[in-house]
Amino acid sequence: MQHTAPSLRTRVRRKPQRGHYDPATIAAIIDTALICQIAFNQGDSVHCLPTACWRVGDALYIHGANNSRLTQTLLDSDCSVCIAHVDGLVMARSAFHHSMNFRSVVIYGRFVAVNAPDEKKTALTAFVEHVSPGRAALVRPPSDAELAGTAVLRLALNEAAAKIRNWGVEDDATDLDIPVWAGVVPLRQHAGQPESDAGAAEFTPTALPEWLIS
Repeated sequence: MQHTAPSLRTRVRRKPQRGHYDPATIAAIIDTALICQIAFNQGDSVHCLPTACWRVGDALYIHGANNSRLTQTLLDSDCSVCIAHVDGLVMARSAFHHSMNFRSVVIYGRFVAVNAPDEKKTALTAFVEHVSPGRAALVRPPSDAELAGTAVLRLALNEAAAKIRNWGVEDDATDLDIPVWAGVVPLRQHAGQPESDAGAAEFTPTALPEWLIS
C-alpha cells in the first residue's frame, strides 16, 4: 500500500491515518460511483457541479456537450474532483462522537480532451459498460453526429488521495455507562425494482453493476 501522498495538495492532514494513496484503493472507490463533484474557478466565481463519471485504467472520464462552458473551463485550468460514499451511521453515546463510515477520493489536475474518434468511442463504450455491464453490445452505438457533438474529457489519477473510515464507535470511557444504544447502522446504494418501458425486452438483474445488486 502506498503511504506517501503524491503531492502536497493531496496529503490528508485531518486524521492522516485515514488517508490512502495506493492506486487499487482509489480505483475501487471510483468504480462504485456514478457521480462525481467537480470544483473549479470560472472568472471571479467558484463552482462545484455534479456530473457522471467512470474510470478506464489510470484515468477518470467525464462527458458533456462540446459547446458547454464547463468543458472549456476544465480544459483551461486545474480543478478538483470529489467522490464520496456513505457506508454507515456511527451512533455514539455522546453527541460529539457521532460519526459516519465513508469512502472518499479527491483528485487534482487538469482534464484533457479525448479527440481521436476511436479513443472516444472506446471511452463512451466503457461508460455504458460501467452503468450496465454487457449493454454496449445490445444498444445502438453513437452516430458520427452524436460523437461529434459530445466532448469526452480525461483526468489522470496520478494526483489523487482516498480517505476512509470503516469502524465502530469511539466513545470516551466515561460515557460507556450511558443507557442509550450505540453502534453502526450500515448504509448502501441498492437498485430498486426496474420500471420497464412499453415494448422493451425483458430486464435481467445482471444488466446492473454487481455492487448495485449484491
